[in-house]
Amino acid sequence: MATAESYAEFGTREAHGVSPTYECLSLAVSRDDELLTLVETLPPDKRQPNLLFGVVRLLGGPVHDPAAFRDFTVANWPAVETELHARATQTNEPGRCAVLLPVLAALPQPLALLEVGASAGLCLYPDRYAYRYGDHLLGAGAPVLTCAVTGMAPPSRLPEVAWRAGLDLNPLDITDPVDVVWLDALIWPEHEHRRARLRAAAAVATAEPPLLVRGDLVDDLPALAARAPAGATLVVFHTSVLYQVPAPRREAFAEVEGGLPGHWISNEAPEALTHDALPEPPGEALYNVLALDGQPLAWTRPHGQAMTWFG
Repeated sequence: MATAESYAEFGTREAHGVSPTYECLSLAVSRDDELLTLVETLPPDKRQPNLLFGVVRLLGGPVHDPAAFRDFTVANWPAVETELHARATQTNEPGRCAVLLPVLAALPQPLALLEVGASAGLCLYPDRYAYRYGDHLLGAGAPVLTCAVTGMAPPSRLPEVAWRAGLDLNPLDITDPVDVVWLDALIWPEHEHRRARLRAAAAVATAEPPLLVRGDLVDDLPALAARAPAGATLVVFHTSVLYQVPAPRREAFAEVEGGLPGHWISNEAPEALTHDALPEPPGEALYNVLALDGQPLAWTRPHGQAMTWFG
């Protein structure tokens, strides 16, 4: 996909109705030849709109005014380019636990959770968060993760987690203020509820830091999976990760994952992980497909804010 087209699609499908700031900004970038020329000097995996916008925010640049954003980015391109090469879109959105929970709660307990592309590991605590599915409240404490559900009854229990670990090429440390600032910069400008959620989830993880291993999702997954305790159901899961992985490595990952014991939960865009005979999505917005062991179950919104069950 051409860079201009990818920015336009980000604005119309992902940011529309969710972040007016990023909708306006991404559409403006999609029409700006000078900015697009700069962005296209980067490797393809460094051209993503949310990575560019997050880096500019990290550097103190403006995102609410497209003209000011353009001027800042062009004037500070060497610094922007350096940060783009050094960073990745590691949005660690604990709200995604709300769409994972129905599957996790239905598996044989207790669970040994292994997240691929774990960032700082905030999605490794589905048993510690509270959830609101419509009028149904489950769990106690903070954060409270809200999810609109269609086509299913909300889960009635939290999972039991005996072990939690994450695998990431560049794991972030939730106890490191610098890493937390980057996680904050990746949250979209209007989403103060997500910033509050990040702080609450960070407090949970800081009290009991997860096991995070630096490694590759193909080469290093089996060794980490082998560390899961006996007597717990191994669950390898990932959400909004595979779009950053080249297609041949996605296929290799699926093959490796298929050889592991336990279960596999994926929550990815249909372009990143294909499934046969999917129903039509609920709308034109960007949706992920939630699947268990390769069988698709539901359409989900990227930040866990809604799910439509069809499985």
